[in-house]
Amino acid sequence: MMVAVFATISLALICGWIGRRWLAVMLFAICLVLSIGLFLFEVYSPEYGFRMPWIQTQFDSAPATMPG
Repeated sequence: MMVAVFATISLALICGWIGRRWLAVMLFAICLVLSIGLFLFEVYSPEYGFRMPWIQTQFDSAPATMPG
């Protein structure tokens, strides 16, 4: 999937360089859609739904309190 993202952005840059602006914009939009799809594929978990392991949002225990 990453190869498809890289290929479309490369083609978009080449088309923009040779002057086919409408084709470059279309390829860039396709690359954006593919990138969003790749991101969602990477973070989707059937067990937890959408989860990013580097952002922990669940507490294992109650937060510590200051003695008082």
